[in-house]
Amino acid sequence: MLELRDLTYQAATAPEPVLAGLNLRLEPGRPNLVAGQSGCGKTTLLELISGLAEPGRGSIHWQGQRLNGRQRRWLCGLVFQFPERHFLGLSVGQELKLGQRRFSSEQAEVALAQVGLAGLSLQQPPERLSGGQQRRLALAVQLLRNPQVLLLDEPTAGLDWSVRAEVLDLLAQLARERVLLVVTHEPELFTDLVEHSWQLERGQLRPLS
Repeated sequence: MLELRDLTYQAATAPEPVLAGLNLRLEPGRPNLVAGQSGCGKTTLLELISGLAEPGRGSIHWQGQRLNGRQRRWLCGLVFQFPERHFLGLSVGQELKLGQRRFSSEQAEVALAQVGLAGLSLQQPPERLSGGQQRRLALAVQLLRNPQVLLLDEPTAGLDWSVRAEVLDLLAQLARERVLLVVTHEPELFTDLVEHSWQLERGQLRPLS
């Protein structure tokens, strides 16, 4: 179980906290969702959970143990809103290998198959993939790390309806074995998928009806 306790964050130049005393408990099984308009702090929330930023106050716990930033970076996998902007490899194989000390083509094939990209050439340049394939590749990169917590920033943004349905099915499968949190400004797309959902507004979370 992942738990946020009194999590508060305020940027140095901001007059008000972006997040103000958030409390949240997330468990594996089905995806969880935080909705909110652009600029409300959704991405900041993911950065705090994943260890890319530190809260001004409060703490983040896994299975009851308080975690520091390094521990959170090991625990979590984060897929950005437009993952293609963060690709560094010249090929699918290179992208999968980034950050991996030990890596085999068999492991790559398993990860790609897990996200519905079985048979994809490891020599294929990532920029030549479709938008849906790029989202799947970004997920495969994180799954190779075997994160216990998977964080997704607007995973359906910019995708057509048929690809969105495929991505939603994939998220349901991935959530069975790990904590999965989606942040989005389009919560209606996830109505049948998520178990728990919240609205982030003015730094506070409230259950989404």
